[in-house]
Amino acid sequence: MTDEFLTIAATAEGYYTEKRSKFLAFAHHVETADEVKSIVDEYRRKYYDARHVCYAYMLGPERTQFRANDDGEPSSTAGKPILGQINSAGLTDVLIVVVRYYGGVNLGTGGLTVAYKTAAADALENAAVEKRQVEELVVHSFPYVMMNSVMRVVKEMQPRIVSQTFENTCQITLAIRRSEAGRLRKRLADLR
Repeated sequence: MTDEFLTIAATAEGYYTEKRSKFLAFAHHVETADEVKSIVDEYRRKYYDARHVCYAYMLGPERTQFRANDDGEPSSTAGKPILGQINSAGLTDVLIVVVRYYGGVNLGTGGLTVAYKTAAADALENAAVEKRQVEELVVHSFPYVMMNSVMRVVKEMQPRIVSQTFENTCQITLAIRRSEAGRLRKRLADLR
């Protein structure tokens, strides 16, 4: 199991045209299905006059949560080719929406597949890909007198401090690369 994954840094756009049909592609970094729904709804409102708003997404570092939607196009001619582009780039936490304006000429299933695939690929080509770490949260409670020892471990291992409370019993929540989480837990537990 790896503790790194590839995603896109910011929204990117792509474009493809075939027989007067226009395919506008938009790639977004997303982290939840709710975020996906909200973005897709936004495109449906913005491009209310478009014939189809098709999309596909992949979520999570394990890449197990995904969906492809053809939005009225013939089965597997839109969502699957879009998802295929996300997969072939090895990305996750990505949503690609492709808006189609019908040009009056039917493209056929092969033509649609190529069009959606090409528009999605163009959006990803214009996106900045970045490598991110899978983080795990480590919550540690300790008496105030242990503060210096705990902070020494934090300084040495360099986890990100998510939250901290300092009272009679202190608690600190740290985010650290998944592969280092066990070692951090052990070092904090050994302070007692």
